[in-house]
Amino acid sequence: MTKHEFEVAMTCEGCSGAITRILNKLGDEVKFEIDLPKRLVWIESEKEMDILMETLKKSGLEVKYNGTK
Repeated sequence: MTKHEFEVAMTCEGCSGAITRILNKLGDEVKFEIDLPKRLVWIESEKEMDILMETLKKSGLEVKYNGTK
């Protein structure tokens, strides 16, 4: 599985909670980690990066793709 890194403009636990709820809707084949202090989200998935990006943007937060890790 490919591991993608995204920078997300999270400022609080509420933001990271919103990201968690959104990503959980993608199903069991998506694994993710959130680093709130660094404002980073790592997603392991076979889904296309564009789909992951659009999903994260549903949070209403600014999202930037940093590449694969």
